[in-house]
Amino acid sequence: MADSNQTRLPTEERQAAIVAATLKLAIDASPAQITTAAIAEAVGVTQGAVFKHFPTKEAIWLAAMKWVREQLLASLTQAAESQPSPMDALGAVFRAHVDFVVRHPGVPRFIFHELQQPSDSAAKQEVRGVLQAYRKLLLGILKQAERQNVVAPELDREAAATLFVGIVQGLVMQAMLSGKPALMRGQAERVFALYLRGIGDAP
Repeated sequence: MADSNQTRLPTEERQAAIVAATLKLAIDASPAQITTAAIAEAVGVTQGAVFKHFPTKEAIWLAAMKWVREQLLASLTQAAESQPSPMDALGAVFRAHVDFVVRHPGVPRFIFHELQQPSDSAAKQEVRGVLQAYRKLLLGILKQAERQNVVAPELDREAAATLFVGIVQGLVMQAMLSGKPALMRGQAERVFALYLRGIGDAP
C-alpha cells in the first residue's frame, strides 16, 4: 500500500521519482515490458497517482528521455570544460559518458528501445537531440585540437566524432549483453587509447 506521506510530495519531486523508478526498472526489463503498475509499485503509490502526473506511459518515456538529455549533456559539457587541453577534454568526455552509463545502466535500454520504434515519437526526438548536441560538443573539441596541431593534419572531424560515439555505443552494447556495466571502465581506457592513435594523438 502506498504511504500517504509519500503522495504529498510536490509535483516535480513526484515526477522525478517516477522517472527514476522507470529508469531503474529498465535495468532488468525492456521498456516495452515495463507497466505503469510496476512503476507505481516501485515508487510506492497507486497507478492513479502515476497517471495524475503523467497521462500516458509515453509521457513517462518522454520525461525519462528529457532527463537523460539534460543530465548526460550537462555531465559531458562539464567534463569537457574542466580540462586544460582539447585532448584532455576528449578523454574526460569519454570517461564521463562511460561513468554515466555505469551509474544509470537502465538508460541505454531506453535509448535503444526508442531508436527501434518506427514512428518519430517525441521521446525519439529527444534521443536525436542528445546525439546532435553530443556531436556538436565533440566537433568543437576536435576543431580546437586541429588548431593546436595535436591531431593528424586534415583530420576528418565528422568521421572522428562518429567513431567516438560509436566506440561508446559498442562498449555499452557489450556491457548490456554481459550484464556487468562496471566492466566498461577497464575496457574503455584501452579502447580510447586506440582511438587517440587513430586520430593521430600518438607517436
